[in-house]
Amino acid sequence: MGIVSAEKFVQAARDNGYAVGGFNTNNLEWTQAILRAAEAKKAPVLIQTSMGAAKYMGGYKLCKQLIETLVEAMGITVPVAIHLDHGHYEDALECIEVGYTSIMFDGSHLPVEENIAKAKEVVEKAHAKGISVEAEVGTIGGEEDGIVGKGELAPIEDAKAMVATGIDFLAAGIGNIHGPYPANWEGLDLDHLKKLTEAVPGFPIVLHGGSGIPDDQIKEAIRLGVAKVNVNTECQIAFANATRQFVRDYDANEADYDAKKLFDPRKFLKPGFDAITVAVEERIDVFGSEGKA
Repeated sequence: MGIVSAEKFVQAARDNGYAVGGFNTNNLEWTQAILRAAEAKKAPVLIQTSMGAAKYMGGYKLCKQLIETLVEAMGITVPVAIHLDHGHYEDALECIEVGYTSIMFDGSHLPVEENIAKAKEVVEKAHAKGISVEAEVGTIGGEEDGIVGKGELAPIEDAKAMVATGIDFLAAGIGNIHGPYPANWEGLDLDHLKKLTEAVPGFPIVLHGGSGIPDDQIKEAIRLGVAKVNVNTECQIAFANATRQFVRDYDANEADYDAKKLFDPRKFLKPGFDAITVAVEERIDVFGSEGKA
């Protein structure tokens, strides 16, 4: 199927009781690993770039073209959406022009009236080009690209007002945070999630900060209406751990390291990127999206 917008397969997930993964990428190999896992599992997937990652990689146009080229070169048959994660208003508009197929406008740091007004503008511009839109109310805990949230619960009336703008899926704070979860984290507020989904029946909810949430809580959140789960930190940790282990394994035998030319980045980094593939496949299993392409 190749590159598509995300609204149909995210809504299908909501309607059928599973979730699709939104996996953030950071470079060429990262993107290959996500695509390889999605294809192996026959699962729809969103490949996401944060504002910071896109800047690191060379800009939104390059990211879009990179993903498109890899989808074609790798013979990917599952639906793939190119998604902006936590984009400011200007970044959302840029990605619409560049050709992303899915946009998250994150105005949760703005006064709610401005957040909703800007979201409506983004929806009008994006939908005119067949691009799906995600927006957020009730900030997610942690920090991402300069947006800092305390993790408060999304107000129900704000969620209803945001859905009324015409967005396709809604990110809403339910106690989740970005980055590693601290030891004193109290877990998702599933009662609040139930209130949200009852207020916007059948509407897809997005769970940000999906890395580190216990699987049983993720599955219960999906049962209650979450249709998209974002994953970033989990893949970063998998990559870092595998790379560190590779270094430890060969640190004591420098001659072997040199003889096998393991300093070649294609060899040095391979264990890390293989670990990303495994991590993505494991998340797809938990989300229940295997075979849903």
